[in-house]
Amino acid sequence: QVRLVESGGGLVQAGGSLRLSCAASGSISSIITMAWHRQAPGKQRELVALITSGGTAQYKDSVKGRFIISIDNAENTVFLQMNNLKPEDSAVYYCTAFLILIGAGPDDYWGQGTQVTVSA
Repeated sequence: QVRLVESGGGLVQAGGSLRLSCAASGSISSIITMAWHRQAPGKQRELVALITSGGTAQYKDSVKGRFIISIDNAENTVFLQMNNLKPEDSAVYYCTAFLILIGAGPDDYWGQGTQVTVSA
């Protein structure tokens, strides 16, 4: 079993910054990728940023230059530094991990989500 625990969400004014963290725990053999998705009310869930265990990152166009994803492989933790936040960044942010458990094949796992609200 895998548990993903997110932290760092909250309320911030436009132009401000937040840093999200997500720690994966359990019988993990290896992590392939970790990512952040978000879902705003009435909208579809979307991929915000993804990073491989080797550190290769990719971003949604609207967050490029503002958000930075990073990974601590030793701690099975992924971070999302969000700068110059805009009201349209408001959403529930979900951490995901594509990983291999000991004795099992690769699979996707999701956290419970953390709310990010950006006021104008």
